[in-house]
This record gives sequence, C-alpha cells and structure tokens, in this order.
Amino acid sequence: MALPSWPGTSWQGKLTAAGWGFVGTGAAVLLAAQAMGRRDLLHLAVFLLLVPAAAWISNRLFRPGLRVDRATSPPVVEAGQRAEVHLTVRHSGVLVGRMSMAELLPTALGTGPEFGYPGRTVGADGASRYRYQLLCPRRGLYTLGPVEARSTDVFGVAEQRTRIDAGTQLVVTPAPVPLAASVLSGLRGIEGVIATRMQANPSEDDVMTREYRHGDPMRRVHWAATARHGELMVRQEESATSPEATIILDLRKDAFPASTGHPVPSGEWSPASEEFEWAVRAAVSVAAHLSDLDYTLRLLDVDGSLALSHSISATEPDAPDYAGRPGLAAVAEGLAAILPRAADTGNHGQTHASEGFGDLLLDRVEAHGQRGPIVAILGRTSTDDARVLAPAAATTERALAVVVTERAGTCRAAVQALRSAGWLAVEVTPRTRVDTAWLALTEEVAAW
Repeated sequence: MALPSWPGTSWQGKLTAAGWGFVGTGAAVLLAAQAMGRRDLLHLAVFLLLVPAAAWISNRLFRPGLRVDRATSPPVVEAGQRAEVHLTVRHSGVLVGRMSMAELLPTALGTGPEFGYPGRTVGADGASRYRYQLLCPRRGLYTLGPVEARSTDVFGVAEQRTRIDAGTQLVVTPAPVPLAASVLSGLRGIEGVIATRMQANPSEDDVMTREYRHGDPMRRVHWAATARHGELMVRQEESATSPEATIILDLRKDAFPASTGHPVPSGEWSPASEEFEWAVRAAVSVAAHLSDLDYTLRLLDVDGSLALSHSISATEPDAPDYAGRPGLAAVAEGLAAILPRAADTGNHGQTHASEGFGDLLLDRVEAHGQRGPIVAILGRTSTDDARVLAPAAATTERALAVVVTERAGTCRAAVQALRSAGWLAVEVTPRTRVDTAWLALTEEVAAW
C-alpha cells in the first residue's frame, strides 16, 4: 500500500566533524598569524577556512534528484512471518562525492538497513537495487521508510541529508491458530452446502412434499406422505445454498477498558490491550476455520454494524459477507488494524461512540441464523447485555460465545446467562490459548 507521492524534504546541509576541525584549526592559525605577524600562517588559515566553505557551497550547488520505489513480498504479511523488501533507487543530475542511505523503520520492526549509493551493481536503467528481510512480530499497519540520504563531498568535510520518499504502508495481519473440528461436528453445513426450504418468496413449492403432477417420476413418490394425506404425494426438491456463519466481534471500548491502541502516527503502531488482541487473534482463527469448512463469513459488531467498516486496513469495509480464500484474505487484512470503536476514527474520519447490543444485531442474526453457526467473541460483558444477546441462540443450529476478560470470574454471570439460553459459552483470559478456549467448548457440545 503506497503512500501519497512525496516531494522530498529540503536538503539540510551542515559540516561534519572533520569540517568543524578545519574551521577550528583555521581559526587558531589565524589568531597565531595575527599574533606573530606571519603571512605564511595567514595563507594557511585562509586555506583551512576555505576548504569547508567550498565543500558546503558545492553541496548546495550539486543536489541530485533522487527517487525511491519500494515493494514488499508478499504485499500483505502474516504476524510472525518475514517480508522481503525491495528498494530501487535512481538519481538525476550530478552526483558529487559519496552518498549513503538508510531505511527508517518503526521501532517495532527493528533498525533499518544502511547501504551505499550507487550500489555495487547498477542496472542498465541506471538504478541501484537493494533488498532486505523484515520480521513482522505482531499485527498492525506500519510505514516502511522513508529512505534518508546522506551526501558528503569528496573530502568528507560537509554533508547534507534529505528524506527521499513518504514511505510505504505494510499490512501485517493477525496469525490464525488451527482449531479443532469437533466443536462444529454434526452441523449440516460442514459438507459445504445446506438444504434450505425457505426462499425469498415462499410458494407452494417451498414444502418438503407436494401433490403428484402429471409427468412426475414415480421414484419421487413419498409413500409415507401419500398414506397420511390419502393422495399421491411426491418429494419436493430442496434448494442448495452455501452455508453462512456469523462472527460477532465485540468492538465496544467499554468491553476492553485497558485498550490504548492507535493507528499509524509517524509509521508507529501501538497495539490495543491484551484482551482485545486476544479477541482479534481468536476472530481470525475462527474465520480461517469456518472458511476451511466452506462457510461464507459475516462479521458483525455487537451493535449490528459491519465489523470491518470500523477498520482502516479493510479493503472491502462495506462487504456484507466474504467467501472463499479471497474472502478470508480480505477478513484478515481488515482485522490487521481494527481497534475498539472509541479509538477508531473509521474510514470517513468520524469517531464512533461505544454502543451496546442492539436490535439490529438480533435482526441480522435471525435473518441468516438458520444457514450456519454464530460465534461471538466478546470482551467484558454484563449480565444485562448477555440477556439481550441470549435469544439469538434460538435462531441458529449452534451458537458459541467466548468471553475474554482480564481476570477469570469477572463475567461468570454473563456466561451463565448465555448458557441458560442455549449458547455454548466459556470465559477466558489473555493467558488462555485460543485453541484451548475453542476446545473448552467441546464439553458444552457434548452436554448440549
């Protein structure tokens, strides 16, 4: 993700330590020449003072135009993995003296490399190419660069510095954790399709059986229904629909009170609280697991809004659902820079206030609930909020909830309220492994 074009900051010239040594020595010799009345010392003093002055003027007169092109491979990297950064540097104008460059990086990504210019090998287009590897320890949106160029004269007496480009944004997505398939075993969507008997416009054909019509093959006769109705009945073909899963990701600021995350100031990325980071890691893990089971994914906030619409890294923030590997990639990229809403200004520069569970969420869950499971990943949740969410379990085959809190037992009453309504719910802390929390739901599945 490239940042806007960068006109480049002005060259900032100054003398090096060697240059100031010339100035200091020249001043001392000049004083000695005056005190001793010797013309030869005066000539030496003038020479010593002219050298840094001439070097500084030459640096001001000969300022090469520099251009940097930067690309990362892969363009979006998963947390804990390495990315390879490719730099192409070109110049126009006269290049006098020596030049070195350094890639400036956010603190979380370590110290950037330094390299000489021109490089050891220069392409036919006159460009010098460099590459280096970068370890990306955690999710976020980072700015790579800019490249800072340092140019000195032939004698190294004066130097000038400039930042060539505005940098390039690197998206680091959260890394999913493999989850056990046993938690969702037995759901009809696991095979990749589900049979739906309800269509957008209900009609006579939206039932399992119907009256025999001339031309219907005898193999479709439903004998049990025929005996019950006293007339010949045939099986109604069921329509196949891709299964859909709903992931509810809690983005309330109040649910994660310790969150201090903020997006990309000067290329730096500050993560949110441990609880919210755990929730995001769980969300991408559940999304990857459901995608592997051929579910179409829907991500909602607890107020019913589209969760990824609050992320500055989302490539498809207003998409109602995500399908297949491209859809999973879009979900992961959207989760790269998602933050609790009170800390997120959104794509339109508007601050979103913290809101609780709403009717819109229940309406959207009910509209799609029969097509697949619901997985809610919540922060600190009150018993009243849990009671608002609880009825959603009745609209789906399986409703699962993971409540992450700073201390175990904080939301025990809320978890119990969800369980009483048919949810499979557990409470965890940031120290709990995501796959362990997911497996803890299997005990609930066995008892359900």
